[in-house]
Amino acid sequence: MSNANLFSALRAAFPADLDAVAIECADQLGPDGQALRYSWRDLERGTAMLANLLLSLDLPAGSRIAAYTEKSVEALMLYLAVLRAGYVYLPLNNAYQAAELGYFLQNAEPAVLVCAGKNFGWASKLAFMAGTAYVFSLNEDRTGTLLDRAASQSDQHEIAPKEADELAAILYTSGTTGRSKGAMLSHGNLLSNALTLKDLWDWRPGDVLIHALPIFHVHGLFIASHGALLNGSKMIWFAKFEPRAVIQKFAEATVFMGVPTLYVRMLAEGALTPQACAGMRLFISGSAPLLVDTFEEWQARSGHRILERYGMSETLMLTSNPCRGLDGERIKGTVGPALPGVGLRVSREGGQPCGVDEIGGIEVRGPNIFSGYWRMPEKTAEEFSADGWFKTGDVGRVDGNGYLTIVGRAKDLIISGGYNVYPAEIESYLNEMEGVLESAVVGVPHPDFGEAVIAAVVPRPAASLDGEAMVATLKRQIANFKVPKQVFVVAELPRNTMGKVQKNLLRQQHQDLFA
Repeated sequence: MSNANLFSALRAAFPADLDAVAIECADQLGPDGQALRYSWRDLERGTAMLANLLLSLDLPAGSRIAAYTEKSVEALMLYLAVLRAGYVYLPLNNAYQAAELGYFLQNAEPAVLVCAGKNFGWASKLAFMAGTAYVFSLNEDRTGTLLDRAASQSDQHEIAPKEADELAAILYTSGTTGRSKGAMLSHGNLLSNALTLKDLWDWRPGDVLIHALPIFHVHGLFIASHGALLNGSKMIWFAKFEPRAVIQKFAEATVFMGVPTLYVRMLAEGALTPQACAGMRLFISGSAPLLVDTFEEWQARSGHRILERYGMSETLMLTSNPCRGLDGERIKGTVGPALPGVGLRVSREGGQPCGVDEIGGIEVRGPNIFSGYWRMPEKTAEEFSADGWFKTGDVGRVDGNGYLTIVGRAKDLIISGGYNVYPAEIESYLNEMEGVLESAVVGVPHPDFGEAVIAAVVPRPAASLDGEAMVATLKRQIANFKVPKQVFVVAELPRNTMGKVQKNLLRQQHQDLFA
């Protein structure tokens, strides 16, 4: 019987030459003064030893292993070792503070916590209070008690047998509307999505991925890492994103995955030229909306059209602009059609299907969709339709060619004086104004209208913006109920670590504006 453990598929894709370089660290030197390198054999042995360490602890079946660490190759090996040993991986954003970490430990009840040594004192206290039996340290510089303890373990390990529907990972969503929820992803969810993307994004022999994303999130941990591992492709690994250094590495790579913020930061570098990108095959963007301006400027500066796609913690990837020219065109401002095997529909309130280009709630189904939220059966039931489709909470429209355009989050919809206002529409007008770098539109409480529309805009360098003048311009372009009551000029928009604008913080900041 075949083993549905995701690690089994990843291990089968390792190249025949296990001494070839699997990961080269662009910002970390080895003992020889050269870039630190890990071979495929290092990944095989390291994951085996870590898996054996976990097994030596005699943990109950289905135990969660929480990782609250900095980005390192050893942290990636820990993830692979957890899969290999048959436990459940729980990645935690290393920016979380004590109260947040305490919540995740209480909620997920991991048997093991691995944390950065600098946080060991306070994090271990929280872990033991939550009933966690073991706490290890793991640092960026290949030190820590986790590696010390694993060093004495055997480097031989038989991959734990798993069924496709068994739990592989729990990812906590960002929790912009209340407490974070743990999305439960199975081995089958992760593998089906990785195999689909391997084909759709045309992974080829000899491809090299620049990995400059965090590994506590779907994008860096699953989409990027699985893509390279499943193709037996070398990764050029950045523990921290540095735009100029990444551009220099384009000459040695073929694939780059990033969030829009990373593309904006690279566009600020004079080194970004078509020559610098000549060997690159594919630039992918996700995790937050890519501005049309960024898409166009990137194409002009690099000679490449960015491939934008759409996914969530609960679903992995759902849609993607085409990679191969034969499959269609990459359309700016859209996230492309549904992936093969993924069902996608747009529905009105009440469940009736929307027509072409009609705005509604985005719902999905397929082998990549999570089974539910950890220990939240009522919340899980709420998020699925009666006929089994997952309600993403995003709002969008599908054109005649099946391409999805995301208009915003359902919770970001503003109802002002009884009229529906979609922030993305207003933002598109603001972003086209001279001197505007980006904008965010939100609704805040208003005594007459229920909600009032307001906007925050970030000027381009050296540009001067006048909020009142912008309001006057919008009044000539769109219906009056959509025009922001006030436009604030700000230095930057609040963002989370993946580059998503945190509109909840903007709403909080201005909630008393019309009180």
